[in-house]
Amino acid sequence: MEQTYAIEMLNITKRFPGIVANDNITLQLKKGEIHALLGENGAGKSTLMSVLFGLYRPEEGVIKKDGKVVEIRDPNDANALGIGMVHQHFKLVECFSVLDNIIMGVEPCKHGFLQKAEAREKVLALSEKYGLHVDPDALVEDITVGMQQRTEILKMLYRENEILIFDEPTAVLTPQEIEELMQIMRNLAAEGKSILFISHKLNEIMSVADRCSVLRKGKYIGTVDIRDTTREELSRMMVGRDVEFVVHKEPAKPGKTILAAEGLTVASKTHSKDAVRNVSFTVRAGEIVCIAGIDGNGQTELVYGLTGLEPLKGGKITLDGQDITQAPIRKRNTMGMSHIPEDRHKHGLVLDYTLEDNMVLQRYFEPEFVSKAGFLKRKAIRDYAGRLIEQYDVRSGQGPVTVARSMSGGNQQKAIVAREIDKDPELLIAVQPTRGLDVGAIEYIHKQIVAQRDAGKGVLLVSLELDEVMALSDRILVMYEGEIVGELDPKTTTVEELGLYMAGAKREGA
Repeated sequence: MEQTYAIEMLNITKRFPGIVANDNITLQLKKGEIHALLGENGAGKSTLMSVLFGLYRPEEGVIKKDGKVVEIRDPNDANALGIGMVHQHFKLVECFSVLDNIIMGVEPCKHGFLQKAEAREKVLALSEKYGLHVDPDALVEDITVGMQQRTEILKMLYRENEILIFDEPTAVLTPQEIEELMQIMRNLAAEGKSILFISHKLNEIMSVADRCSVLRKGKYIGTVDIRDTTREELSRMMVGRDVEFVVHKEPAKPGKTILAAEGLTVASKTHSKDAVRNVSFTVRAGEIVCIAGIDGNGQTELVYGLTGLEPLKGGKITLDGQDITQAPIRKRNTMGMSHIPEDRHKHGLVLDYTLEDNMVLQRYFEPEFVSKAGFLKRKAIRDYAGRLIEQYDVRSGQGPVTVARSMSGGNQQKAIVAREIDKDPELLIAVQPTRGLDVGAIEYIHKQIVAQRDAGKGVLLVSLELDEVMALSDRILVMYEGEIVGELDPKTTTVEELGLYMAGAKREGA
């Protein structure tokens, strides 16, 4: 008997200027299965899912649902067919509440009046059932990225979608939240929902998916049963070569103090309690200091305070011996601070600028890029951007003149990493530097960060990935509820012990 698939995407081709994003791809999703979609940054995964969700129209190919050909012209058509999507970059209205975002477009009304209490009850019941705890009244602009992720998932569940697309759903979550999400996905599949799960993280795919389809450079490579494959085999299919999963580095040789933070306090936007409370630490030349912690424990606000994105309520910051507590952001940059931000869209890129303009955002005023008369040296900027694009393998349809918005999330991230490291900083503050990157790119970025350390630079790494924390750091500082509760040596500590500090179950001196 012929198998009826929940979704079939047959011979899909999607082109953009200068690039074939999807080249004759066929993908079949069984009912009640978790089907992973794996590929390098820019392999065409998000594009393929955007075609299924109606954000793009393919040039060739057909889509079938339950064996019948369907036409999906826009996301409303997709929703009507029971297809929902959690995007890699969330589609939320920041000045609206969590509840308003969840019910937007499907607001319950009676006699023309909005029935918010009814909607609120349904949202709270869903959040309880699936362990997606949110504050329905909080404004989206005030909540953590992990909470925004939950809001997006609740948006799908509220609409009772039966085909669920998760685009890089764990890129912004903590290890505990990832495990919870995996369990939620298993529960949803057990209830008969069919899940398409885009990820770069091989461990997650191995633990949760039933089957995995691999794309490389816009082409379909193959589909495998997870129980019959290995992490190494999947990475080979994905990047076309063997990938090293271990970070090789010599013992650190710390030198002078590059960054000294004394008694830093940063106010919270959402609570009366300060987000960062009296935090002191140092970063020396030739070492990688990692701040670990569950999302929402003050790491974001601490980095904002250090980089000048938020004012300090108290404390002092010294960079290479100079007081920069009141220094504007440009001064911090020119004095040798680089920052790979947590939110690449909000603080990393001007999305409607070209790639070349984004590459010189913090340097366009330097003699290399501007003439004495004040005109930009366009050829110098293009040559510089071209060198970074090649060196860091930033995949873009039109090279330096590609508009940043049109690039995949992973390639946007690579562009930021290239720009910040190439400034040759004294201090590199890297927040989630490998977020949304594939194993090949992660391997490369990790080598670059270690190379910065070995060149005598100070590196402050903020990561939610425990594997990354353990592999890269020379010292680990754990933040919990706005305070540093422990300093650990990655050579002598365990992931379990680190987890206890992160959860607040253990602290130094207690």
